[in-house]
Amino acid sequence: MGSRPSAASPADGQWSVLNGGHKLAANPCPCGRFSQTDDLCDCPPSSIRRYQARLSGPLLDRVDLRVEVDRVTRAQLTERGARGESTATVADRVREARERAVARLAGTPWRTNSDVPGRELRSRWHAVAGAMDDAERNLERGVLTARGLDRVLRVAWTVADLVGHDRPDATDVALALQLRTGVPRGVPMAIGALT
Repeated sequence: MGSRPSAASPADGQWSVLNGGHKLAANPCPCGRFSQTDDLCDCPPSSIRRYQARLSGPLLDRVDLRVEVDRVTRAQLTERGARGESTATVADRVREARERAVARLAGTPWRTNSDVPGRELRSRWHAVAGAMDDAERNLERGVLTARGLDRVLRVAWTVADLVGHDRPDATDVALALQLRTGVPRGVPMAIGALT
């Protein structure tokens, strides 16, 4: 049995730590400056479409989270008094989430949500009744594949673990679906805002 290749980077975030997932980063266009919030990009729309189409559907189907990150301005970077959650607060929440997952998965061969096969997730650990309705509608409409639906459920379990829920509720699933599809669903992106 061979070992799985892995790599770590300084930018490995809490989602990677929790789900053990692989990372994929891509510029939004050839020049790397395309954004919905400013006009720094010189690329023609056809060039942007071609560039983004280079990432195939099957490859993207294996990506759990799709998050667009805007460029940080100098003013944002040097702003005094702007503070998010402390590293210690986030680290505590991640530690507690991992403990929840380990407790839930005790007696199984799995230790993290990312380890659990989709079929097992669907059959053994259920979200709150009705919580998956929107995700299942996305499957029926072709927005999600079966693999994509499993990934939404897996991320929803991670969100539930982070916010202290026993099972994913509709808000947890909506955030997972938003992170999966990139389509805003009226859910705060910051996990701390959900606790």
